[in-house]
Amino acid sequence: MLDTRHSRESVLRAGTVGGAAALAATFGGLDVGTAGAQAAIPDVPRNRTLQIIGGGGGGRFTDAGIGNPYAAGATHQIGNAALWEGLFYYSAFGDEMIPWLATGYSYSEDFSSLTVNIRSGAKWGDGTPFTAKDVEFTFNLLMTNLKLSYGADMQKYLKSVAASDDLTVNFAFTTPNPRFLFEYLAFKFDNGVKLLPKHIFEGQDPTEFLWFDVAKGWPCGTGPYKIVLWSETQKFMDRRDDWWGKDVDFGGWSAAGNLPDVQRIVFVPYSDDNRLAQLMASNDGDLGFTLLPQIIKPLIEQNKQLISHSFNRPPYGYIDWWPNSLWVNTELEPWNDPEIRWALSYALDRQQVIEVGYEGAGIPTEIPYPAYPALLPFFGSIKDLLQKYPTNKFDLGEVDKRMKAKGYAKDAAGFWAKGGKRIVIDILGFSIWATSGPILAEQLRKAGFESAYSQPPDWTAQAISGKFGGAWLFGHGASIADPYYTLYLYSSVNSKPQGNTSGGGGNQWSRWSNKEFDKVIETMNNVPMGDPRLLDLFHDAMAIWLKELPTIPVWQFYHWIPMNTLRWTNWPTVLNSYVNGAYWHTTFPLMLHKIKPVS
Repeated sequence: MLDTRHSRESVLRAGTVGGAAALAATFGGLDVGTAGAQAAIPDVPRNRTLQIIGGGGGGRFTDAGIGNPYAAGATHQIGNAALWEGLFYYSAFGDEMIPWLATGYSYSEDFSSLTVNIRSGAKWGDGTPFTAKDVEFTFNLLMTNLKLSYGADMQKYLKSVAASDDLTVNFAFTTPNPRFLFEYLAFKFDNGVKLLPKHIFEGQDPTEFLWFDVAKGWPCGTGPYKIVLWSETQKFMDRRDDWWGKDVDFGGWSAAGNLPDVQRIVFVPYSDDNRLAQLMASNDGDLGFTLLPQIIKPLIEQNKQLISHSFNRPPYGYIDWWPNSLWVNTELEPWNDPEIRWALSYALDRQQVIEVGYEGAGIPTEIPYPAYPALLPFFGSIKDLLQKYPTNKFDLGEVDKRMKAKGYAKDAAGFWAKGGKRIVIDILGFSIWATSGPILAEQLRKAGFESAYSQPPDWTAQAISGKFGGAWLFGHGASIADPYYTLYLYSSVNSKPQGNTSGGGGNQWSRWSNKEFDKVIETMNNVPMGDPRLLDLFHDAMAIWLKELPTIPVWQFYHWIPMNTLRWTNWPTVLNSYVNGAYWHTTFPLMLHKIKPVS
């Protein structure tokens, strides 16, 4: 519940959204940075305002006043992605690389260096030209500061970064690195290095400088939006009509002479799923955070203005880059035995979980990869391995065979035990698995494993501690166009926590390592994306991975996002999949350039 005295609907249902007096009357006191700009907030018609329900928690934003994308607590997931632009964007759905702040690039023949060409005429929000020197400054800052996101990576991979002129920047690598541009210079999902204005950040402590002052126009990215009001309970972002890109032809994304049709973005903090559903049902929200199928299905049936990525049909969404697995600590008994891990896999009826827990809105996954166009050839290349190692097969007979072979027998209560000690599998997770986790636990119980599902607030700390002997649900945020990234999560260098989560859990939580697997990944690292040799290397790596089964694939993860067609159209859908529809990803600006007002 929101703790403001007046309901937010008094603003959401207004004919216009804006105006200092209306805001002050509705929301009460504002922080200093916001209050300084109240008088400058104009009125914007409701049908040119995009109202998004999401971000934060408990009705409050957690990042208010943190404009510096590298400061502690900063996030691009609550609108700030509209401020930053990438040198490139990548749309996984279209398998398309889109030059933006850059116009092109070239690698050296041995991939030991990379030259990027910067687009002429790009500007920061304060009118200062954006140049190669800003790129040089940002990456050198990251290289010398391990406290910053990407700092460790830049120190590991970069020998030097230098701007030879305003429109050319050169990256020299410590070792050949054919994937550097895709991984760090292209915005996609949650990834991509956010560039900083040298003329503002030079001389500042990047860990302390918050870069927020609405009166000064801070933060001022190169994107077409600026923050005009920001507190714990409200966030308004207005279009900058002087955006540099309006004079540039970005092909089908934005024609020369065009600005985004969204004049104002209003963020309403997430409270709970029911509140989100209510605001979408009453047409107060235009775009929402992902909902479970049990909520979005009746919501769309009730309000015909609402659609999902697949309109009013299952699966009511699209596959995210985060395929889910059941994880265990492979250093602890009995999970250090691949045969026991395989017994767990055979105990799971994934299709039943999808039918009951997600009302049929989903599909199982055989491997920890999202089913995206660029990855499908790799799926096909290991069909022979999946026949030998059927990760999606439900077979209680196989469970019994493997457990008995390892000396286990069922006790009087029907649970597997050895030496008087039962295997106990407490499964941890959070709200997105509230309808699926309990089903998994029940399936394990029927297979002879004592199991229960819970959502303690410290579950991630337990999982990563190295001491938790149960299991947990989590995803893989890694590969979307090239198989290397997910495989790299399982290399030995990532087998222990190193102060980060390596792509959303990565291998640091399973603590698995295999030297033969490492050799294949090391070879793959030197083979560029798109090279046919990757098919054979992927097959070699997965032959080891599938035999060992360090994590247990369960299902593809979906975003079930409600979108309202009352005021806005051209949403990303199954018939128009130009990009994923998550406002919390770095590709959010691409959607802003595409959606159109109904009238």
